[in-house]
Amino acid sequence: MSASEVELDRTLVQPWVPLASLVMSVLGLAVSVYLTIEHFTASTTLACPETGALNCVKVTTSEQSAVFGIPVAVLGLVYFVVMLALSPAPLWRSKLPAIRYGRLAMASIGVLFVFYLVFAEFFTLDAICLWCTGVHVLAVGLFAVTALGTAYADPSDL
Repeated sequence: MSASEVELDRTLVQPWVPLASLVMSVLGLAVSVYLTIEHFTASTTLACPETGALNCVKVTTSEQSAVFGIPVAVLGLVYFVVMLALSPAPLWRSKLPAIRYGRLAMASIGVLFVFYLVFAEFFTLDAICLWCTGVHVLAVGLFAVTALGTAYADPSDL
C-alpha cells in the first residue's frame, strides 16, 4: 500500500501515539509468545509462585485457559500480531476509516477479553497469573493509547 493510497495526514495523530502502540504491541507479543510456548510445553517453567493467590500454573492450565478449544495464549499472540501490524506511524496517519476504526475495534475486543479473563482469575480460579497480568496491563494500555489516538483526530480531517 503506497502512501498516496493510505491518504496520510501528518497532523492526524500525536507523535507519541504510534511509538507507544508499537512498544506495547511488541511487549505484549513477546509475553504472549512466552505464554504460548509454556502452554504447549506443560507450563512447568513459568517463573511464578504455585501457591496461594499467585499461581500461574493454576491459571494457565485451567478450563478458562482456552476458548472454543483455542488456548488463550494463542489468542493473545494473534491479537498482538494484529495490533502490531496496525501500529506503524503511516497507518496511524491514515484517513481510511477501515484502518482507524478497525484498530479501535480490535483494541476494544482485547480489553473486553481482558475483563473476562480477570473476572475468571478473581472469581472462578481464585488465582492470579503474573505473566497474564502483564499481558492484561499491556492490552488495557494499548486500548487507552488507541482510544486517545483515535479521539484526537479532527473529524473534519477524516
